[in-house]
Amino acid sequence: MKVITIHHPHSLNQEDFPPIVMALGYFDGIHKGHQRVILSAKEIAEQNNWKSAVMTFDPHPSVVLSQKHKQVELITPLEDKKQLIEKMGIDYLFIVRFTSNFANLSPEEYVNQYITRLNVKHVVAGFDFSYGKFGKGTMETLPIHANGNFTCTTVEKLEINRHAGEEKVSSTLTRQLLASGNMTEVSQVLGRFYHTNGIVIHGEKRGRQIGFPTANIQLKSEYITPKTGVYAVKLLVSGNWYNGVCNVGFKPTFKKEEEYSLTVEVHIIDFDHSIYGEEVTIEWHKRIRDEKKFNGIDQLKEQIEKDKQEAIEYFKKIVE
Repeated sequence: MKVITIHHPHSLNQEDFPPIVMALGYFDGIHKGHQRVILSAKEIAEQNNWKSAVMTFDPHPSVVLSQKHKQVELITPLEDKKQLIEKMGIDYLFIVRFTSNFANLSPEEYVNQYITRLNVKHVVAGFDFSYGKFGKGTMETLPIHANGNFTCTTVEKLEINRHAGEEKVSSTLTRQLLASGNMTEVSQVLGRFYHTNGIVIHGEKRGRQIGFPTANIQLKSEYITPKTGVYAVKLLVSGNWYNGVCNVGFKPTFKKEEEYSLTVEVHIIDFDHSIYGEEVTIEWHKRIRDEKKFNGIDQLKEQIEKDKQEAIEYFKKIVE
């Protein structure tokens, strides 16, 4: 897959590219709805012997459009997004730097400069995709702005069956599920388990002192951290996956409230190696319980052993 970062204004032209089918969207999460859009573009490209492409934007538009300086936590930061799109067999990934100047383009200007000039013959996007200043361009106006230069496919909303009925598969829903720690439904929306990457750093070594050594993981700042609590997870270390129990929280048994700072710690089951400084990936499977304060170390150790056994049983079942 060829990755092309575009800064506005750009000097690319039609003759720089073969005929392209372009999937448009921000695509945070690359959830099942996004996959449907991207794979539709790939299928149409194959049918016409054209090349497939995805256009996304960086940073998140709300970072630029919001009056407040805010950092947006993401389901799939850019590097993760690149890997997932490449695995889908896409030929080109266009990453447009989202700036205030770019945001001020009229819908017609966006289409002329970022679709027609890239030799796009067909566009695929979700029903709610919008473009141009104030998002005034929609999938209803796109065929008009195409001016006969390309055709369009609108992918209708995908719904998931939840306890409250049918609900739209979306990045918003994924964020809500992560905030509630519902990793089972997160995996149903994404079509895979949620992943976060980080580095193993030195902690306070309390886990080792009580017989449950943990890897203290500093997640990259862009990720959404799931709700505090204890989870059954897998950890990718040096190319190998290991089962584990992860605590996300503030360690209230050891700390006063004014000392609280969020930590992510994984006890890797049947593992005894030093991995400080290693880059690792957490694959989030199941929330086991809330984090809570215990009356002493013995009570805590007893609960951690129960958590560990629950994780072992969970992984045994999914293998079966």
